[in-house]
Amino acid sequence: MRRMITERGLVVSCQAYEGEPLFGPHHMAEMAKAAVLGGAIGIRANGTADIAAIKAVVNVPVIGLLKRRVGDCPVYITPTLEDACAVHAAGADIVAIDGTRRLRPDGTTIRQVVEELTRLGVCVMADVSTLEEGLHAAELGVQYISTTLSGYTPYSPGTNKPDIELVRCLAQETRLPVVAEGRFTSSEQMIQALNAGAQFVVVGSAITRPQDITERYRKAIEDKVVLNS
Repeated sequence: MRRMITERGLVVSCQAYEGEPLFGPHHMAEMAKAAVLGGAIGIRANGTADIAAIKAVVNVPVIGLLKRRVGDCPVYITPTLEDACAVHAAGADIVAIDGTRRLRPDGTTIRQVVEELTRLGVCVMADVSTLEEGLHAAELGVQYISTTLSGYTPYSPGTNKPDIELVRCLAQETRLPVVAEGRFTSSEQMIQALNAGAQFVVVGSAITRPQDITERYRKAIEDKVVLNS
């Protein structure tokens, strides 16, 4: 049975890219188990194999997506209706899609994708980059709006910090659950997002990418401490 995320709290994104040490369904399933043991109320996962493996070992809802580049199309988060259906078939409780107005590589619009997924009974999360995109996705009937793409479109503000202001505006302008995601590196930022009205916060690299975590620690000390004499 598919499950919604109705609690407030932390969702952990368990994703790795090809060529990285933790790439593969087994590693991501174990990472998801560890996240749930730590109190995660949900998992966000990329790719049908990872989604299926994670669903088999955790008892929390899974947000699924499929990152795929098609030619020079800028839409890469579950870019086609076929991809969204594959994510749903893999067991995802919630299917995350690109929530922008940009044309998909198969020529469809977000309206067409959301309408068809709604007809199929799929719970949809729209990953957006601006307030306008979030309000448009809400009008189309999605179940969640996420700030995932803020800073990753050419027309959204570029920053190395989470877009708390977008979270706040979306929470004020819509009754849908607002999801805060993107560049969260501390618990303080997570608290800010929840206080701004987020239903839950998705944290990925700061928890599940050890190479990024190690690099962040290294950079923090290299200009402050004499490491070699």
